[in-house]
Amino acid sequence: MTGNRAYKRSLGLFELVSLGVGGTIGSGIFVVPGVAARLSGSWSLLAWVIVAISASCVLLSLSYVSNRFTHGNSFFSLFESVFGARVAIPLMVLYIISSIFGVSTIAAGIGQYIGFFNLSHILLIEIALIALFCFINIIGISFSGMTENVLTTLKIVPLVVISLVLLPFIRPENFASTLPLTSSGLLATIIIVYWPFTGFEISAIPVEETRDPTLIRTSLLIVMGIVVSIYLILNVALIGSVGVISLAASPAPIATAAGIVFAQSGTLVAFIGIVAMLSALNAYIIGTSRVLHSLSGRLSIPKLMDLSGRGIPAYALAAGCFASAVLLLFSNQFEALATISVITTLIPYIFFCCASWILVTDVKSRLISSVGALSTAAILVIYFIV
Repeated sequence: MTGNRAYKRSLGLFELVSLGVGGTIGSGIFVVPGVAARLSGSWSLLAWVIVAISASCVLLSLSYVSNRFTHGNSFFSLFESVFGARVAIPLMVLYIISSIFGVSTIAAGIGQYIGFFNLSHILLIEIALIALFCFINIIGISFSGMTENVLTTLKIVPLVVISLVLLPFIRPENFASTLPLTSSGLLATIIIVYWPFTGFEISAIPVEETRDPTLIRTSLLIVMGIVVSIYLILNVALIGSVGVISLAASPAPIATAAGIVFAQSGTLVAFIGIVAMLSALNAYIIGTSRVLHSLSGRLSIPKLMDLSGRGIPAYALAAGCFASAVLLLFSNQFEALATISVITTLIPYIFFCCASWILVTDVKSRLISSVGALSTAAILVIYFIV
């Protein structure tokens, strides 16, 4: 809240789930299966399972403490109450950096799928899309939330259909590994596979725009159930139906898989991929702006702490989108952007788990929080060592 202006409470359970699913299922699942297959062959399935377990533990930890930030400032109030402002502020800065890189990563992923149509000036298109969704969000959360609902529905249904249609084409020989399993290869795969799993926490960010903040925990659980189910089934279907060699050679693996199995379907799937990534782009822009606005309010940063007459953090929206667009001018490489986004996201994830471990003391919850914290910390430590 700024002065007499406040956020508009217009989001319900469906909108929260759409934001979480929209932020999670985006560029990652449409690009990463090919990257993972190139790094580890069919062993990449192991990376998907490991990351699914780790991310699920982080999400459950976040859901346990979601009641701690039901009255504004979202993650900041949680981190500050448990660790103090000296820890909370750097964590929020890291999360904002990861989100800005996330927006750029999604835009770069869209560019890869636009390339499927042999279009030129891809970088300009990516920047234009960031600007478009910035404008959509400045109009208001009701409009951007409705946009997210439509885009999320348009991507979830086709992904489920694609997974089910590919399953009958699975051949056991396609799971034979073309690459040996190595610790360095598996680690590199885990890092890049973590990217499709990040973003679920966006469901918990727009607290002050949610009609009933107690729905946040429910939305988080629904989001992870949908994401894990789709990811694991789809990756088994992709590798089993077309093999890792074809996947590894493609910048748009789902489109390639559909095109190999069903002639002329690749273009349609590429279009679905773009829709999915637009949904993720919108969700990330919403999340980035709210966290930036929250931190700016705590630090009393002029303009960035302000809300418009429509209850929108317009300056924070513009600043976050501008930073992401500028970042694309320096690097339009999906893998590099995704890796930095994941690394900077995992640190706040560790603290979600630590906060849960401190606040929720039953054995089951602490076991889940410990697995989440230790797995994400191990990924970080090994990444920098190796």
